[in-house]
Amino acid sequence: MPKRRLKGIVVSDKMQKTVVIEVVRIKEHPKYRKRYKRSERYKAHDEKQEYKVGDRIIIEECRPISKHKRWRVMKKITSNQQKKTKSKE
Repeated sequence: MPKRRLKGIVVSDKMQKTVVIEVVRIKEHPKYRKRYKRSERYKAHDEKQEYKVGDRIIIEECRPISKHKRWRVMKKITSNQQKKTKSKE
């Protein structure tokens, strides 16, 4: 069975070797067909502490690392610095 991968935004990097990622999903009501957002937070392992708040990253499911950590950061999609430079131009 393949491991699940999710895309999300880093919302906290205050812990050592751990980042908190918020993943937003769009769900549809079964009867009324209205779409609405649902967000979930995951704690992921960040060995080198290289990801900062605002970075868009991909996380992958792994073995339990601690009580709450079952995800590992795979790679960065975009960084917070790129967004700041684009908004100034």
